[in-house]
Amino acid sequence: MRAGESPASSGNLANIITVVRILLAPVFVVLLVLDGGADGPLRIAAALLFIVAIATDGVDGMLARRRNLVTDLGILLDPIADKLLTGAALVMLAVLAELPVWVVVVILVREWGITLFRFLMLRDRVIPASRGGKLKTVVQSVAISSALLPLWNLFGEWVHVVNTVLMSAAFVLTVVTGIDYLVQAWRQNRAAAS
Repeated sequence: MRAGESPASSGNLANIITVVRILLAPVFVVLLVLDGGADGPLRIAAALLFIVAIATDGVDGMLARRRNLVTDLGILLDPIADKLLTGAALVMLAVLAELPVWVVVVILVREWGITLFRFLMLRDRVIPASRGGKLKTVVQSVAISSALLPLWNLFGEWVHVVNTVLMSAAFVLTVVTGIDYLVQAWRQNRAAAS
């Protein structure tokens, strides 16, 4: 955990937090399955687990930067943890018929496509997440958290309108940043080739 001048070990605290986030994804899914669409305590527990797990994304990143714990492994695992958590949540929302399947498919194709692209580029370089990608992750996290928490039981049906607006913003950002990411990578490859 200490800051150091030499390269950090892949087994550092920031990476351990990221691995824990990955391991929480199946727990989240099990809680939602056990709730069975009842919008009861298990759904609330799943939503809170998602919120805590996705919020620690900022913790491991901040820790890695401030303590000189940034590693190539962490740069790769961090977005995978995000994709697993958000992907599991989106799929479960579709299973619960609270989100159209086509929205989930488009988002997952973009997310996993870019992640696969980053893996393929490893032989040349590690491509970190862009600022737009980070904004997309935040908006997705807020939209999914809002959709998971059964706040309509407390505040009424208008919460569904808010959830639709948030999810629409997340969808648009996901598509736009995916296209931007590919354009930037293409430009970098052209510049490197010349």
